[in-house]
Amino acid sequence: MGEDETSRARAGPPSTSELPAGLLDLLGVAAVVLDEGGRIVLWSPQARKLFGWSAEEALGRYAAQLLVAEEHAGLVLELFAAVMASGESWAGVFPVRCKDGQVRLVEFRNMRLRDKDGAHYALGIAADEAVVRGVERDLALSSRLVAQSPIGLAVLDPGLRYVLVNPALERINGIPALSHLSHTVPELLPALDTGAIEEAMRRVLATGQPLLDQFTVGRTPADPGVDHAWLTSYYRLDGPGGRVLGIALSVVDVTERHRADRQAAEARRRLALVARASTRIGTTLDLEQTARELAETVVPDLADIAAVDVLDVILTARPAGLDATGPAHFRALAVKAAYPSEAVGAADPVGQVARYGEERLVTRCTATGRTVHVPRVRADDLARIARDESAAEILARAGLHSYLAVPLVARGEVLGALDLKRARNPLPFDADDILLAEELAARAAVCIDNARWYQTQLQAATVLQHHLLPRTPPRAPGLSVACRYQPATAHTHVGGDWYDVIPLEDGTTALLVGDVMGHGINAAATMGQLRTAARTLARLGLDPSEILHHLDVLTDDLDETIATCVCALHDPAAGQCRIALAGHLPPVLHPMTGPPILLGLPTGAPLGAGGPAPGAATRIDVEVGARLVLYTDGLVERRDQAIDQRLDALLAALAGPRHALGPTCDRLLATLPAPGGHDDIALLIAEAAPSGP
Repeated sequence: MGEDETSRARAGPPSTSELPAGLLDLLGVAAVVLDEGGRIVLWSPQARKLFGWSAEEALGRYAAQLLVAEEHAGLVLELFAAVMASGESWAGVFPVRCKDGQVRLVEFRNMRLRDKDGAHYALGIAADEAVVRGVERDLALSSRLVAQSPIGLAVLDPGLRYVLVNPALERINGIPALSHLSHTVPELLPALDTGAIEEAMRRVLATGQPLLDQFTVGRTPADPGVDHAWLTSYYRLDGPGGRVLGIALSVVDVTERHRADRQAAEARRRLALVARASTRIGTTLDLEQTARELAETVVPDLADIAAVDVLDVILTARPAGLDATGPAHFRALAVKAAYPSEAVGAADPVGQVARYGEERLVTRCTATGRTVHVPRVRADDLARIARDESAAEILARAGLHSYLAVPLVARGEVLGALDLKRARNPLPFDADDILLAEELAARAAVCIDNARWYQTQLQAATVLQHHLLPRTPPRAPGLSVACRYQPATAHTHVGGDWYDVIPLEDGTTALLVGDVMGHGINAAATMGQLRTAARTLARLGLDPSEILHHLDVLTDDLDETIATCVCALHDPAAGQCRIALAGHLPPVLHPMTGPPILLGLPTGAPLGAGGPAPGAATRIDVEVGARLVLYTDGLVERRDQAIDQRLDALLAALAGPRHALGPTCDRLLATLPAPGGHDDIALLIAEAAPSGP
């Protein structure tokens, strides 16, 4: 026996801690036993390490409820029943829910057990699927399998020089195996990020900790003109006694997966952009706001600089009828840049109208209704993109290198163009970018078309409203009158509110304020019908309640029309007013001396609502200097306050220092309506004056 053997014999058998880890220890195999009902009856310590549940927490519980997500429970119960019924084992990988809530893929071997009493149990042997695969890979690293492996494998010495290369890595690198030997990575593959690669290998050599699945993109002599992607893992090789032999590395070509992932990520990004566009574009019916929303949506995801221009002719509400060979006039609606850039100054200022000849790319885009694509902008292209020579120089300095002009087409009519530029983004616009831009432009064009038609209708309704209302109140015997009409703000609505002052032959004066429900040109037209009818009825000498009764009948004849109205007949000789309401807010009487008061009059049903006919008019005394305030609900109503509070606010506003009628109207309109002004307002203040001779 030699000296070394004698020493080992005297030392005795090695301790447990010195024994090399067995395969089962490496795998971390867990054992779980279930009874025939699927309850856990045995639970190994390794099961706790694998799944997180202690024996106390697991024993007695149904395994399907503890370890399996609800969507997989049916399949698990079916497999369990099959094993218990047939006695045949089952093996496979299955997702298991751990205590920390994570789902882990676990490799199972399941078999039926039988005890001495004939009772059946299910034994499940499990290991983390990733660990199992890792051990399998380690066992496969034999010389024969290295040669046959489809994965690129290599061994480098401590000086990071190749000492072994398998055929797969030969193909990946495009260099024969013998040509690798004794060379370093930078010497053979300079087109890769060799600094990062060698730094990773030195770290593994120093720490012994492997680096797995390090993602690398680059080019090798195997395909020098195309980028490829690889997952590279590094392991330190240790010999007996801990001597470092070198580095083993594995290389997996994941180029196709990388491209697919990039394409999928790009598709998700494009879908997300389209989804955002559906919620961000067209939030209002304001033309300029809609154009800004389009520009803000495409920047920076699609372009560095975006501009939205519409043909000036479409704003006249007439078909554009463009000449495919002639110039066109464009109105700039929006410009947006992803970062501060002088290129913004090359775009037409917002609101400005510019005339461009047929040689301009944006003119060609709108004339043909087709996208104009310049993937790589040359110097001679700038003159056809920029508005003038100075703008072309600005775009050149900004680095413009790719350009798109996309037509805005809605309902078969070209409305304008979406102008897209790339300067800082190094990629040129490609076919996918064109499809995305055209999709966004098509969606936005419908919103822009809706906005411009709405504004056309709004302008028509506004003109009609102002045409139907009296421009200045006529002179009325024994009365001084001030009237105001205020349309809704924020580009929303023209409504059906109106007022009228009608001097009559017998010296009395009819005062009316009404509100047709709804907005737009229909409400304005209905208002005109009711106002005309009211003037005719008043001149027949009818009582206010009779006037409202006839207006109610007329409103019933108008489809789905409801209106409110207050009608007052002032008699200066008697110093009185007869007032009737049809669903309207109460007038305010403000005596010459004393506080203003709300008149407690019968409200009646709105016109056209199908309610009872308005009752008899109420007679009130109106002394000289007293004021009668008639108004529509837009003056006082707010969504966040009760109507009684708002009427009190009206009385408080009138109770201040007494001003002339016109300034009083203006002050009420400035202080009482809700912010945003979502409803129009008609206001009439009449003050009893001494009768003339």
